[in-house]
Amino acid sequence: MSTKTVLIVDDEASIREMIAIALEMADYRVLEADNAQTAHAMVVDHQPDLLVLDWMMPGTSGIELARRLKRDETTAELPIILLTAKGEEDHKIQGLEAGADDYITKPFSPRELVARLKAVLRRATPKGVEQAVEVEGLLLDPASHRVSTHGSPLEIGPTEYRLLQFFMTHQERAYTRSQLLDQVWGGNVYVEERTVDVHIRRLRKALGEAHQHLIQTVRGTGYRFSAKG
Repeated sequence: MSTKTVLIVDDEASIREMIAIALEMADYRVLEADNAQTAHAMVVDHQPDLLVLDWMMPGTSGIELARRLKRDETTAELPIILLTAKGEEDHKIQGLEAGADDYITKPFSPRELVARLKAVLRRATPKGVEQAVEVEGLLLDPASHRVSTHGSPLEIGPTEYRLLQFFMTHQERAYTRSQLLDQVWGGNVYVEERTVDVHIRRLRKALGEAHQHLIQTVRGTGYRFSAKG
């Protein structure tokens, strides 16, 4: 039996029920909310492991709630899968930039949602990578799941953390977007290569001027982590 708890936030009861049944059959504990205000309170009180969040809801929208949660230090690392009826690329990118770890466009199959949810939850510290890594004062500590620069903590999202951890443990090699998707997101995740660019941008922003130069763009290939110029 999974100990993972998933909070479903959607104003349509039929959608919540469909998702809840699928997740319960996959042995997840399910919580439900029909609006952003209730959802925020449940996130604080119950500390779910993942949020399945509808983009369009009356009052506060899902995208606004995602931004609010990502701004709050206590909820910044909560993984979010955004449900949206908007299939256009700019809306997908907007959702990712708001802090969502993945998105799924309605209509969708419960099986696809469960697969994506498992993939997001699976993105934990890689096995065998337990030692702290430091480069130019930038320290990543898997034991505490924290990143700091010269002793000062950095606010960094869960996907950016995994991306940084992969880079810091695989330095001086250029990786294509496809390779990064396989290594960081997992081979079974339905994510476009453009997603990598979004998270690279967010990672550089989190690292700030002192360390963003470590994430280098390799033209015609992808990205590389290097302390060399």
